[in-house]
Amino acid sequence: MSSLTKVLAEEVRKTEETAAVARTMQTNRLTHHLMPPVGWLNDPNGLCWYKGRYHVFFQYSPFEANGGLKFWGHYSSEDMISWRYEGVPLLPDSIYDCHGVYSGSAIAEKDKLHLFYTGNIKMDGDYDYINNGRQSSTLHVESADGLHFGTKEVAVSCEDYPENYTCHIRDPKVWKEGEEYRMILGGRQKSDQGAVLFYSSEDLKNWKFDCELTTEKAFGYMWECPDFFTLEGQEVLSVSPQGLTREEFRFQNIYQSGYFILKDGKPEEKAFREWDHGFDFYAPQTFQDGKGRRILIGWMGMPDADEEYVNPTAESEGWQHCLTVPREITYKNGMLYQYPVEELNGLRRAGVSISGSDVEIPVNGPFDLDVQVRGDQGKVSLGENLFLEYQDGDVSLTLSEKAGAGRKVRKAHVPFGRIESIRVLVDTTAVEIYVNGGEVVFSSRYYPETQEQAVKVETAEADGKLYALKNYVME
Repeated sequence: MSSLTKVLAEEVRKTEETAAVARTMQTNRLTHHLMPPVGWLNDPNGLCWYKGRYHVFFQYSPFEANGGLKFWGHYSSEDMISWRYEGVPLLPDSIYDCHGVYSGSAIAEKDKLHLFYTGNIKMDGDYDYINNGRQSSTLHVESADGLHFGTKEVAVSCEDYPENYTCHIRDPKVWKEGEEYRMILGGRQKSDQGAVLFYSSEDLKNWKFDCELTTEKAFGYMWECPDFFTLEGQEVLSVSPQGLTREEFRFQNIYQSGYFILKDGKPEEKAFREWDHGFDFYAPQTFQDGKGRRILIGWMGMPDADEEYVNPTAESEGWQHCLTVPREITYKNGMLYQYPVEELNGLRRAGVSISGSDVEIPVNGPFDLDVQVRGDQGKVSLGENLFLEYQDGDVSLTLSEKAGAGRKVRKAHVPFGRIESIRVLVDTTAVEIYVNGGEVVFSSRYYPETQEQAVKVETAEADGKLYALKNYVME
């Protein structure tokens, strides 16, 4: 361990220990969403199932709640309900990542866990940091126990990237395909067109460039956090494009996250579907678990959104952002559905039945509302804080001025025109809404003044339950 590694690790330890003392006084901390011990969290990284445990790494800036020098934090779990914080396995302590251990992925072999990530170097000087002034190589580390990682190696040097790209190539996702390993990277071409780059390897050490993939016309200037997988025979490319023009029902956030189901191996702009229509969702990553399920976790945040809306906890409690709950991805009706993994039902306490046209139930803390609805219009309200309204196949999420902290309205068209079911997962300051079993999803942070509020379901007819949820404090 180098002297720099020791210094950084000790500073992180002290910062986390100091923050732990104040946690009992923090009323906005979450009970079943992964969040940073202190400071800032963004992209989920290195999602995998390894040696009987789920592993979730994440972008972590422990010293600054508004973002800063990036490390990787780490949680693990046997059941995706009770999580254990495993510390900081990757620190910006080498010549390849001294300005940040950026996003990446994991591939689990029988006796080794391999992590691939972007090492960031930002030079001092008069640079635009798009075409010059930045180096971002793809780095590789491995571990036998999934907790302690060895020497950092360069897998793909920034000098070996194609010449028609800017300095912005990052976020490796690695998987095995037959006897070969594949890697995909997100990039920005010098023509300001987002794209992905494919590499292959026989040994996880030596990589060769295979091809690039993009839309016929520019669809954003940068594609971040790419993912690629096959589900029910469909090839899926997931990207987070930057630079799309906002519309009333699409692309409402400053940046987007969505997927293409490839046609003849190519992405078509018209085939792009957003993963989530809420205020706070970006940089999702998927993995296949030990049961063969394709599971997605996203960052419940949004880059560069602070001029529009904020998270008050950054100032009041010294932390910001969280991850979504794990969602199982399925393919049907020509699209992908996402829904909380079944393990999360283990959070439920005894439920209160819902039946009728206008129902009101008092709550005080996290809850899970799961209802079937009938009628062409309806409304679900959380006190005077949050309103989910639907009519004639359109659905909108509205937050009050206080609870939204700048968040106002997000809208979506329901693909097949009818709203038949609604599930609302509410943590202390996070809400996830699943319409029609995950046809449409809204994820958002929200900040009610009190956890005591009335949940109202107003529709022609509703049938379901509302469950209070157990509190699982992270170990």
